[in-house]
Amino acid sequence: MGSIQTLAKEKKIVAEFSGKSDAIALGQMASTVVPYLAVWYLTIQSLSISYWLTAACVAVLCLFLLRVFVLMHEAGHNSLFATRKYNQVAGFVLGVICGMPQYVWSKNHAFHHATNGNWDQYRGPLATLSVDEYNALSPKQQRMYRATRNIFVAPVGGFLYLIFNPRFTWIKGSLMLLSHIVKTKLKQPTTPIRTIAGNFECRYWKTWKDYRHMSGNNVVLLSIWLIMCLAVGQAAFFTIYLISLSLSGAGGIILFTVQHNFEDAWAADEAHWDYNRAAVDGTSFLVVPKWLNWFTANIAYHHIHHLSASIPNYRLAACHEAYSHLFEDVRRVSLKDIPAALKNNLWDVRNQRITSVAAVSGVAQRGIVSEPSI
Repeated sequence: MGSIQTLAKEKKIVAEFSGKSDAIALGQMASTVVPYLAVWYLTIQSLSISYWLTAACVAVLCLFLLRVFVLMHEAGHNSLFATRKYNQVAGFVLGVICGMPQYVWSKNHAFHHATNGNWDQYRGPLATLSVDEYNALSPKQQRMYRATRNIFVAPVGGFLYLIFNPRFTWIKGSLMLLSHIVKTKLKQPTTPIRTIAGNFECRYWKTWKDYRHMSGNNVVLLSIWLIMCLAVGQAAFFTIYLISLSLSGAGGIILFTVQHNFEDAWAADEAHWDYNRAAVDGTSFLVVPKWLNWFTANIAYHHIHHLSASIPNYRLAACHEAYSHLFEDVRRVSLKDIPAALKNNLWDVRNQRITSVAAVSGVAQRGIVSEPSI
């Protein structure tokens, strides 16, 4: 706890490393978007040469899409560019590339940062259950819970997260809005359409600004889909697009999950939550090769990112090195540790930690604590 108490007083860390550069950010955008488009061209060309070459190109596409998503996320924090407007433009462009309406996503993501480590408020991307909640499920539901959190199911999650849900919610919500306008107009012919639309409420967006951003993202993206289909053919485009985005989405989900779900990660309830302790004890430091750090825009330094989201990705490593003595207790997770870390998908409320089904089952069977049997 000593390092946490020190960390709470070290506000100068944020001031020292939160400086942003439009030049660096522009360089990061160029070194991401231009190669991504070039690899897309090579992938299309490879179809007439070798499917193995195509597979290799798709793998590279996935890596660039990971970087696109992380930079989009950073723009949403207004920590990529120094100029706020540039962050907004970059966020929209990157959001189109990875299929995510960036403005709406960033608002939801801000809630995660505000409540990091408070598992009463936020249960992670996979909706982690508490031990008691898991025990209340039927055996069939428990098997389904474990199966949907298997690493091999992650590409399905990537497809739903980046491709299906953003399109489905926008289309369904738009149809609901249109139906509301038509029905109300028939009943109240003199009521202006603007007023009718203003009274419409939808669970898919909270404000009209949200809906405008969702619409902008989808209209531009669907237009690109049409252009690409006409240019290279439906089969070629959608095969490459769906596979690359699903796999990159899977990678993003996995990386994000193990940054918070790992063995004995601190997971507090509302009464015991502490923001700084969550950054140290409830967030991991992914130890990955330098080339992967580049493709993931240093998101591996997640403990620094949760210390302050205003620190740009190109300052995270330097911050960690300068104050490494404060982060000695941060859990290190390597690539080989990821499969095991993903199995930690239960919240042990009594002990304020994240744990696994197997661990709690073993404890309960030995009678060490009075946990319900699993």
